[in-house]
Amino acid sequence: MSTLTQRSSGLVQRKTEASRNADKIPDDDDEERRAEQEQEDEKGDSKETRLTLMEEVLLLGLKDREGYTSFWNDCISSGLRGCMLIELALRGRLQLESFGMRRKSLLTRKVICKSDTPTGDVLLDEALKHIKETQPPEAVQSWIELLSDFTSIEVGLPPAILYFENFLYPACDVGKYSARERVLCETWNPLKLHYQLRNVRERLAKNLVEKGVLTTEKQNFLLFDMTTHPLTNNVIKQRLIKKVQEAVLDKWVNDPHRMDKRLLALIYLAHASDVLENAFAPLLDEHYDLAMKRVRQLLDLDPEVESMKPNTNELLWAVVAAFTK
Repeated sequence: MSTLTQRSSGLVQRKTEASRNADKIPDDDDEERRAEQEQEDEKGDSKETRLTLMEEVLLLGLKDREGYTSFWNDCISSGLRGCMLIELALRGRLQLESFGMRRKSLLTRKVICKSDTPTGDVLLDEALKHIKETQPPEAVQSWIELLSDFTSIEVGLPPAILYFENFLYPACDVGKYSARERVLCETWNPLKLHYQLRNVRERLAKNLVEKGVLTTEKQNFLLFDMTTHPLTNNVIKQRLIKKVQEAVLDKWVNDPHRMDKRLLALIYLAHASDVLENAFAPLLDEHYDLAMKRVRQLLDLDPEVESMKPNTNELLWAVVAAFTK
């Protein structure tokens, strides 16, 4: 069916049903904007409550009422540094060096600054500045340890003693320590102490306070006062927990390359930080067992093999390798 439309020039334009429908078709930009808006509506996240990987891992580890992480959790410090590396990689700031003709393992390839454009996040920009200015470049495992603010380690001796033993007695058997222990000792090298990012958990908690997720209180622990950050917005934390649960239950795809990279990284790093259990604790026994079984499937993957598949982020798998090997 067609209609006639009077134009200002006095000419008559014939409009068919097809042309009217064509007028209603939005361009590609409109489609993309609508898709993004729908995605935001589904997530229910505003810009103020969009969390980084570090904030999500910390939020999973924080006790809701007490407002602090477990005193016995000595994994979250290095886990948060792994989050920073992956966050910077997902934002296009970091990448692994190319391996050339002879392929190198993920843990021996150096981390390269791809772009030094500020992210707007103080912690991320601080880490990016260190990585950009360091020559020669360091590998992923080294950066995780160098950026960490260690107060204690589990190698049997204080790191300062381990470091100075080899500093004062270079002829001693350095082979008696593992590679991880030697890297931990290196973080106490006076020439490298400036790499350590200080008070990361407290700074991340303050970010969550600004986003309306946590609040700030003072608690007395017999001999000292401590600043704590109890949960105030339970909706955001429950949404985070549900997202993690669904990734390995209702929305399980049995292929890490079909999963959202950020969500995949969150599962790996929450496990490395020893906080993934908190997300699965509310599940029924059968669902808990299934979730842990599927997490184990992810942990059993070979990062070297997975990093060679198309459309992967090599630095993400390098961080996974650093925590799983």
